[in-house]
Amino acid sequence: MHFVDAKGILTGSGGHIGMNIYRGCSHGCIYCDSRSKCYQFTHPFEDIEVKQNAPKLLEAALKSKRKKCMIGTGSMSDPYMHCEEELKLTRSCLEIILQYGFGVAIQTKSDLILRDADILKAINEESKCVVQMTLTTYDDELCRVIEPNVCNTKRRIEVLKEFKERGIPTIVWLTPILPFINDTRENIEAILNECTKAGVKGIICYDMGLTLREGDREYYYAALDKHFPGLTQEYIKRYGNAYEVPSPDSKELMSLFHSICRDNGIMYRPDDCFNYMFEFPEKYKQMSLFDISAD
Repeated sequence: MHFVDAKGILTGSGGHIGMNIYRGCSHGCIYCDSRSKCYQFTHPFEDIEVKQNAPKLLEAALKSKRKKCMIGTGSMSDPYMHCEEELKLTRSCLEIILQYGFGVAIQTKSDLILRDADILKAINEESKCVVQMTLTTYDDELCRVIEPNVCNTKRRIEVLKEFKERGIPTIVWLTPILPFINDTRENIEAILNECTKAGVKGIICYDMGLTLREGDREYYYAALDKHFPGLTQEYIKRYGNAYEVPSPDSKELMSLFHSICRDNGIMYRPDDCFNYMFEFPEKYKQMSLFDISAD
């Protein structure tokens, strides 16, 4: 890893503000879109870029924001990569979010997030916290192949249950689903049944498939050649250089997904999930109006 002083830490506007403390990732997932050339990495993806001044930048930004909102993190780089265990920059930023009364929607694949359960619970009590967990495959052996350097799905489900017990709502990202690898009814059904038991609030799945772009595609195909000989040729024959790579069974699997979610009262429309995650609690809007009138 290497350290940099970033110029800014927050992106976006309105009620959907994002934050990435790191660039790159050490989890080694074979399908990671963040490897794509469009993100213009100037260093090896595994050489994690650490924004060492992230807490200072975040505090300055939140001090100057008059309106409270949700802050999302984890969409580009996991906030709980291995280096976070030592650096604790994510924890420092969460402490600042709590201090200034903002909310957080945090996404990860790692059980290291449990280290910060105390702060996340405090944020949820003061404003709002939503924990998001990515799940792709229920089979432990397959999980070690496609997501080699992070805890397996069964452990992530345990994490979801622990946050549920702490009163913190959870959202699952059921993505990506890799054609001819984990796009089976058995896999999807197993994950969804566990999500139901874990009491998740919503599940985001745009389609049963994945996306491939320049940079990401080459890395993915190299992994297929290593672990699934002959499958690269099947992909090229079927999809060419397409960005969207849907499972041949996508329609059936999406129907299964919608059916299980409806039957168990789980949100499954992406817009509903995002609206829920990034809606700041009404009580804080009311307090702000009260404070203004008091002046």
